[in-house]
Amino acid sequence: MNGADSLDRPVFSLVIPVWNEEAVIPVLYARLVEVMDSTGDPWEVIFVNDGSADRSMEMLIEIHEQDRRVKLLNFSRNFGHQIAITAGFDYADGDAVIVMDADLQDPPEVLLRMIERWREGYDVAYAVRTKREGETRFKLWTASIFYRLIRNIADVDIPLDAGDFRLMDRRVVLAMRRLREKHRFMRGLSSWIGFKQIGVEYARAERFAGETKYP
Repeated sequence: MNGADSLDRPVFSLVIPVWNEEAVIPVLYARLVEVMDSTGDPWEVIFVNDGSADRSMEMLIEIHEQDRRVKLLNFSRNFGHQIAITAGFDYADGDAVIVMDADLQDPPEVLLRMIERWREGYDVAYAVRTKREGETRFKLWTASIFYRLIRNIADVDIPLDAGDFRLMDRRVVLAMRRLREKHRFMRGLSSWIGFKQIGVEYARAERFAGETKYP
């Protein structure tokens, strides 16, 4: 039985929101398979189609039919990135859950370092951007202001330059499932909830194709 047919309970679940990413999906899937198969552990990926208007869902269905480790959630319209992550959590069965974007600015290869930290005993391994390729000075400036503003007004020590790209132990995900706020800020909740956490530095790549979809 090969990995694509395996029904073993996954050690790792990946949750990936998708919004109009037809140009990226084939390459994203290929890189995920290469990285995750190298761990030697069972895994699954949950793509959450957030109301895409292109062929994203059709392409994901084609991949799912060839690889049952690929699971799909399909929203009736665009509900937003944070809601898509929340929905993915509800269906994730892994001992560890990984959240990443579909646009390949979050390189799948960084996952191996996150997994190492988890195996060392950390409950959360969050990615910290040391460099952001292909972004304008204005974008970099507004991102810097945003992170520092949130950190100052929130009673939570949110790591600077850390987005939603992270690995969380199942205990963390189960705790976050109980937090059903209507307006969610997942990276803030992840910091607020506690547990043993560590940053993993990486250089954020340019988009593989197209333009940024989520704000």
